[in-house]
Amino acid sequence: MDDTKQSLKVVRLGIDTYKEAVIYIRKDSYICQAEGFEAQARIRVRFEDTYIIATLNTIESDILQVGQAGLSEYAINLLGVKEGNEIYLSHPEPLQSLRKVRAKIYGNQLSDDDFAEIINDVVAGRLSDIHISSFLTTCAGDRLSREEILGLTKSMISVGARIAWPDQLVVDKHCVGGLPGNKTSLIVVPIVAAFGLTIPKTSSRAITSAAGTADAMETLAPVDLSFSKMQGVVEKEGGCVVWGGSVLLSPADDILIRVEQALDLDGEGQLVASVLSKKVAAGSNHVVIDIPIGITAKVRDFEQADVIKDYLITTGEKLGLRVCVVYTDGCQPVGNGIGPALSARDVLAVLQSDKDAPQDLRDRALDLAGHVLEFSARLQAGAGRQMAEKILNDGQAWHKFQAICAAQGGMREPPEAKFTHTVESKVAGEIKAIDNRRIARVGKLAGAPQDKAAGVYLHEKVHAKVEMGQPLFTVHAGSKGELEYALDFVASDGELIVIKEA
Repeated sequence: MDDTKQSLKVVRLGIDTYKEAVIYIRKDSYICQAEGFEAQARIRVRFEDTYIIATLNTIESDILQVGQAGLSEYAINLLGVKEGNEIYLSHPEPLQSLRKVRAKIYGNQLSDDDFAEIINDVVAGRLSDIHISSFLTTCAGDRLSREEILGLTKSMISVGARIAWPDQLVVDKHCVGGLPGNKTSLIVVPIVAAFGLTIPKTSSRAITSAAGTADAMETLAPVDLSFSKMQGVVEKEGGCVVWGGSVLLSPADDILIRVEQALDLDGEGQLVASVLSKKVAAGSNHVVIDIPIGITAKVRDFEQADVIKDYLITTGEKLGLRVCVVYTDGCQPVGNGIGPALSARDVLAVLQSDKDAPQDLRDRALDLAGHVLEFSARLQAGAGRQMAEKILNDGQAWHKFQAICAAQGGMREPPEAKFTHTVESKVAGEIKAIDNRRIARVGKLAGAPQDKAAGVYLHEKVHAKVEMGQPLFTVHAGSKGELEYALDFVASDGELIVIKEA
């Protein structure tokens, strides 16, 4: 049937489905009856010359009239529609990219063109979460060859914006994640920029963690910058810390990560494509990648780390990107604060050389900044760490950080939580382990990262001697309900902090 006969007027319902295109129609509408559309059907939605494939949710209340359709915010942005615009619905044609996904499920190797077709449909909203999860699952478990990892990475770069900088040396630093409180980027960027190198740092928001780098930075300065605004900040100050989603760099990555996190799946090939696509798209040609290794971190042993390192370096070389991989301790959280504002306060303490600043965060940031600085011909190998420490100690890094915040829209104070509760040790002894995943979950249950002030503050770290009744950590929350929710998990989920009794 001609889709011009199947029109509905858009109503903006204000429903956030993150990166999933959803359409809402009354179950008794003439279109549902005529076309046989049922809940969860995939529907082709057209506005002018743009179309997407959206998942149908049916409505049985009067929130919509018969001739109206609601769209998720993501679908509205993809189509470029406004309330009252007419959209046209029809059954979608079979997607050729699904044939490629099925081919991979049956063990066939995909070409660059195959990956391009799949990723184009991902970004255009034509593949459902079920389709995307099938693709990610069949690519996990080391099922991608080196050629396929390269093909996937190139396709993810090609569907988004790409920045070109006038400088011959453009550097970056990235962590593969899985370690609460690891906000070294907010210290590395001002050190490197103060030295005189260009470092356009695009960071992610948290999806299932207690805080992404962009979430922590957002408590100090705006991160939702346009493409041109980001360029202006870097041209003026030499560096930035912005949310990558706002400048549309490797937009497929945000969609894939959302589904990947729901599956608790993080294959090596997808990880490599995710990291490198964003670095290349941001215009970097030299990057230091931090891989924390620990039993409760994302990367649990050196064998897995070596595989990822090899893929990162060899794939980077083929993309014109020089990659330096650094292994770091992933056995416990970094710093004291877990959550956007709490992590930001740790960063400020280090930048301001506060005597109570967390030493582990300071040392880790200086080590990583040193590796980045050694990309410069102005420094000899092994001299980067010392230079980074000098820039931090004499206040240059703090001055540069303030300037970057001002250029991004103005510096502000991190918020404070309304409710807190301190968990104390029930025994005397030595802390033997802190579970990264469980302690991060406490922060999420307390409201982080949506509530920027929520999270967990660690009072003691591994190897510390503690007495009975001594504070171990404090939970921060914006409401009593969220605080109680987090504390219920603490009480019911065993030992978040393992203490060997004296």
